[in-house]
Formats: sequence, C-alpha cells, structure tokens
Amino acid sequence: MKENILIDLSKQFAVDMVNICTDIKENRKSNILLNQMLRSGTSIGANIHEANYASSKADFINKFQIALKECYETDYWLGLFKATYIITANEYEELYSKCSKIRKLLISSITTAKENLNA
Repeated sequence: MKENILIDLSKQFAVDMVNICTDIKENRKSNILLNQMLRSGTSIGANIHEANYASSKADFINKFQIALKECYETDYWLGLFKATYIITANEYEELYSKCSKIRKLLISSITTAKENLNA
C-alpha cells in the first residue's frame, strides 16, 4: 500500500517540479541550475515506478535507495533556490513538505524491505 501512495505522491511531485521549473524558465530567471532540480525532482518518481518491476528484493531496495538520494538532492536544490529568491518561501514550503513526505515513506519502505530481506 505504501508503494501505491509513493507512486501517486512522487508522480504529483514530479508534475509540480515540471510546472515550477517551466514557470521559472519562462517567467523568472533563466537559471543554469534549473535542469539539476528538474532532473532530481522527477527522478524520484521514475525510480519508485521502476522499483515495481525490480528483478529481486535487493533490486527493489536499490531503486528505492536511489529515489531517496534524489529526494535529498532535490531538498538541496529547493533550499538553494529559496535562498537565492528564485522561488518564494511559500513555493519552497509546499514543495519541501511534499518531498519530505515522500522521503519519510521511502525510508520506512526501505527499512521494512531490508527487514524482510534478512528474515
């Protein structure tokens, strides 16, 4: 069940990232770091989705760990974009909250999967 929630949340987060990056590019500052945030923000969901087709439990865990790393990278870019006023504090809070929720679910899922792997 957590995986379905993760798929839904991460897909919506990816849509949010595409929308904010498009808005920044079209209406604000054209920023060379924009592609970095877009890549990490959309990679989260891609790796979660790919985990559903993993060849083994270890492969599943690996895909979730990659998604988790992408969450942490996205957190970094969001903080940098907020600090440099590329995004507003409200935009930051909304996106950071969604990213944090996905991160917590990933950590929980990875922990559970590792426990089941070793059982």
